[in-house]
Amino acid sequence: MTTKPKAKKFRIRRGEGGGDETPPQPAPALKKEAAAKPTTTDGPSPAAQKAQSIDAIRQEGLTGRQLRMARRVAQKNGIAATSDFDAVRQLRDAGIDPFQQSTILELVAPKGGTDAPGAAKGNEPAKGRVQLPQTVPQKPDNLPSTERVKVPDNREAEILAIQRDIAKRRRRKLALLGMRLSIFVMLPTFLVGWYYMLIATPMYATNSEFVIQQAESGQAAGGLGGLFQGTSMATQQDSIAVQSYLESRAAMVRLDEEHGFKAHFSADEIDPIQRLDADASNEAAFRVYSDRVKISYDPTEGILRMEVVAADPQTSQTFSNALIGYAEEQVDQLTQRPRDAAMAGARENYQNAEDRRTAALEELLRIQEEFAVIDVTGETGALTAQISALEQQRQQLQLSLSERLNVARPNQAQVDALRGQIENIDNLIDDLRNQMTASGDGTSLAVRNTELRLAEENYQFQTLQVQAALTQMEAAQIEANRQVRYLSLGVEPVAPDEATYPRAFENTILAFLIFAGAYLMLSITSSILREQVTS
Repeated sequence: MTTKPKAKKFRIRRGEGGGDETPPQPAPALKKEAAAKPTTTDGPSPAAQKAQSIDAIRQEGLTGRQLRMARRVAQKNGIAATSDFDAVRQLRDAGIDPFQQSTILELVAPKGGTDAPGAAKGNEPAKGRVQLPQTVPQKPDNLPSTERVKVPDNREAEILAIQRDIAKRRRRKLALLGMRLSIFVMLPTFLVGWYYMLIATPMYATNSEFVIQQAESGQAAGGLGGLFQGTSMATQQDSIAVQSYLESRAAMVRLDEEHGFKAHFSADEIDPIQRLDADASNEAAFRVYSDRVKISYDPTEGILRMEVVAADPQTSQTFSNALIGYAEEQVDQLTQRPRDAAMAGARENYQNAEDRRTAALEELLRIQEEFAVIDVTGETGALTAQISALEQQRQQLQLSLSERLNVARPNQAQVDALRGQIENIDNLIDDLRNQMTASGDGTSLAVRNTELRLAEENYQFQTLQVQAALTQMEAAQIEANRQVRYLSLGVEPVAPDEATYPRAFENTILAFLIFAGAYLMLSITSSILREQVTS
């Protein structure tokens, strides 16, 4: 197996055309043969003609890509060239266009084919593939010229041609960039600005601010309740609940039923983009409601800010007042149930105490009527006082009787009279004592006194219970009043005299920034994908 001699690799000289190479120096033996050959003076030598042809090709200002294409076409056709310019010259001498697009497509030989036209027999590639670059066989008649390649004198013209080509490509790219920006950025921005300035229906916004406050109690609450009382933290949940209600579908449906929200935004004077369909569903109306009614809550100050937008100022103010009324009703509803529950318990307790006191009073009256006495204690005291007085009188009569009996001859009439008085007093005392211990029906005064006293004590106890229940009900009333929330307007809704929306200039600038950012992102993404695909 014989190996082909490797062709010598030539170093490309920088700055002298796209692929010009420094020709190798001839061997000493070849120099002697060349010196031995006679020189003819009949005309220019083939080497001079070759140099002139190469100079003419060099002055054409071919690009590096064209020169590389010519070398590949020459290698495909089996032409051994010493430089890229020499490849162009030999291809033209052979009648082959080195820059024709079809020649590039024919670089790949068909499978198993070695019948490429112009293929060199001494440099045949392997079957089924083309080997690039191919080695040039070293033959005596294939040596490069001994004459030095002349440096072109029109380098400035070539540089100028290259600069003009670069400038032309830059202008073409700038023109394409300007066209893309005009289509994808400027045209949409112009359409948006034209809509906002000439077509969009002016909208009027009514602003209002309100706060939900809590009633102050008579005494300062202790613990954490006293710490947060009177601040926005005490009513934060109520404010958030009111904000959620005003932003809900329930508020939109109620506003539509009472003030015709859908009919207002379905009017013909509103532009087609902002107009709501006449038979629009609640979901479509709610989307418009969310865009036209904006409510924000500031937790640091506890203020609710509301902006209502409509096609005319009076309707905007009407919608705003209606929503504030809905907010007041919602605030009352949030605290009504706990207040009613607290007051219901206190009222029930007080009513039960009143019923028990009434029953005790009826029992006392029944006992008094049954015993035919109003005040048993007073009657007993009167009888006791009478008995005491009679006993004192009896003692005096007994002393008088003793004095009469102490004399030698007492007066019998006086003695009998005194004894009769003492006996009468004793009988009277016995009657009075019988009255205290027993009555005509067999019930003693002590028993009646005991029953009556128990009834009186029960009545007094029930009276104290009623007073305690009344105090508890008053405390519950105070607590319920303290839990009351009420809505205070900080900024009342006032109808505007000028249109608030659309803000044509701001919206146009915003649209330009959005389209420019989207185009930039798409351009960067496509460039990255193109680089990844072609790499």
